[in-house]
Amino acid sequence: MVARTVLTGDDIDRAVTRIAHEIIESNHGVSDLVLLGIPTRGVILANRIAKIIARNDANFSPADAVGRLDITMYRDDLASNPTREVTETVEPGLGIDNRVVVLVDDVLYSGRTIRAALDALSDLGRPKVVRLAVLVDRGHRELPIRADFVGKNLPTSREERIQVQLLEIDGSNGVLIES
Repeated sequence: MVARTVLTGDDIDRAVTRIAHEIIESNHGVSDLVLLGIPTRGVILANRIAKIIARNDANFSPADAVGRLDITMYRDDLASNPTREVTETVEPGLGIDNRVVVLVDDVLYSGRTIRAALDALSDLGRPKVVRLAVLVDRGHRELPIRADFVGKNLPTSREERIQVQLLEIDGSNGVLIES
């Protein structure tokens, strides 16, 4: 398998910074804003975005406004892939009811992960608005779902695989396309 780097660590940092600023601008500030990362890499990206938002607005508290949303039991592929690990859902201290919730994930592909996230979110409460931020949008949607905030659009073939590497898990930052 051949892999080529399409985003370096610096590219990821710039993309995450841009996403953070776009979220603030779209929301007209940080009031009622919470971020929910989808495990595993979405949680890390949500924390990175939150740190940047907090640096730009002292009214934003990552400790109160960031959580994680486990979607394992909401997936439509459990029958074909039953070995997925269930992780803990952590609701932000502010809760999600009547809040602007930004779901954060690393790669948007078919849209099925986000559909599962929307189902899981509805069991937690009733947000005012739900937005989606992704580091990479690779296309090939199977459901009518699109991201509001995208770090990089990377058109790919279905045979290619996107590998997101983040320092906190993988020891390095980068996005690779494997073909």
